[in-house]
Amino acid sequence: MAMLSRITELFEIDYPVVSGGMVWCSGWELAAAVSNAGGLGLIGSGSMGPDDLRDNIIKCRKATRYNFGVNVPLMRPQAPELMEVIAEQKVPIVFTSAGSPKKWTSWLHERGIMVAHVVSSSAFAVKCEEAGVDAVVAEGFEAGGHNGKEETTTMCLIPAVRRATNLPLIAAGGIATGDAMLAVESMGADGVQIGTLFALTQESAAHENFKRLCLNLQEGDTMLHFRKLSPTRLVKNGFQNAVQEAENRGASEEELLELIGIGKTRIGILEGDVENGELEIGQAASLLKGREIEPVDVVMQRFVQEYYIARKQLINQAMEEQMSRRTLM
Repeated sequence: MAMLSRITELFEIDYPVVSGGMVWCSGWELAAAVSNAGGLGLIGSGSMGPDDLRDNIIKCRKATRYNFGVNVPLMRPQAPELMEVIAEQKVPIVFTSAGSPKKWTSWLHERGIMVAHVVSSSAFAVKCEEAGVDAVVAEGFEAGGHNGKEETTTMCLIPAVRRATNLPLIAAGGIATGDAMLAVESMGADGVQIGTLFALTQESAAHENFKRLCLNLQEGDTMLHFRKLSPTRLVKNGFQNAVQEAENRGASEEELLELIGIGKTRIGILEGDVENGELEIGQAASLLKGREIEPVDVVMQRFVQEYYIARKQLINQAMEEQMSRRTLM
């Protein structure tokens, strides 16, 4: 059963569910699978050059007849070249992050492309509205990968952003179950963006070692690091221990950059060295402990079912309380 919301209407999808554009996870296979399952799949261009992105877009278009989009981190030096590929390939939707929405929104709109921008505060959400974006993604610091310096939780961020702007609002960070979507919906969100849940599916480009490790994480097995650079949530492992030791002794930005080196996320997430690589995943991974690596369509249907079950339980509870009050009168 399709869900009606401003996000489903805007992007012409069945469910108000967007897959995050995750480095080394969100290739064309994952994007196409999410779109085919009724959501909006995003290709994550954060680890791609222009040719790689073009190839992923072409393959995604062959694999789905539904809308899909591309996430572009604006801090990337290659962002202008990636945008040219997106325009050339007539991608209908772009999610921008890690930069100012003013820089590209008008340019993309002139080419008939819808724009959503990722923010970590209500102040940035207002700037998005001023820039003319079509939707805003408010991401709490429970999320994996790069986070906002404010370190605001999703439960605090969503109502604050809702009060600050009337834009279609997509909640992100810590959302891996249907009841979580119901919760943020009650605070004013029109949809959700999900990373962790989809990063650990069969269609994700991540290595099986990474997926299996993350499906066995417990509460507290991720930590936020690199506050001097760009706050990043990491899985506890050998690399994370080295980062923590460096930060505890007051390492400079230059030392931390040297520690990250070149391709640490590739080594961990794509190549599967789960001890020495940089592993980025959200806190919600612990909620998935014990699950298998499943296909996206199975994961999506369970997520939607969880949402409807939670909503029905709340409705039934409200009705019971109302009946109880009438009995006491």
